[in-house]
Amino acid sequence: MIVTKAESVDLEKILNLQYLAYQSEAVLLNDFSIPPLKQTIEEINQEYEKGIFLKAVDAGDIIGSVRACIDNNTAYIGKLIVLPERQRQGIGTKLMSAIERECAVARYELFTSDKSVRNIQLYERLGYVRFREQKVADGLTFVYLEKH
Repeated sequence: MIVTKAESVDLEKILNLQYLAYQSEAVLLNDFSIPPLKQTIEEINQEYEKGIFLKAVDAGDIIGSVRACIDNNTAYIGKLIVLPERQRQGIGTKLMSAIERECAVARYELFTSDKSVRNIQLYERLGYVRFREQKVADGLTFVYLEKH
């Protein structure tokens, strides 16, 4: 498996992988209308133009991805995704390390649902620390984590 920069031709595959990877999050939240499941190809193209996309490739297939945008010496990391059957094999960890190297800024920030215990455990294992929680809807609270 290799981690490399994604190209614009990869975006449709990354979006399809995103739809697969976020199914478990939708189940946790009991909400299949979450933004990652509604994102369009046009929206991901716009995000690509403004940020950095990485992909994890194994045997020619994209099995993971992560993206970030940099503002004021902070990298805002989003949508760490791994093919469901390949999760818990270190791919997410490799993608996170790669995006941090690629961005090389003073601070990294991300958020996830408070119900995403596995995600929070991964981020904390990688040195991220909770700094804020925000209730965004009934039954939905985002946990914000940072790393310096």
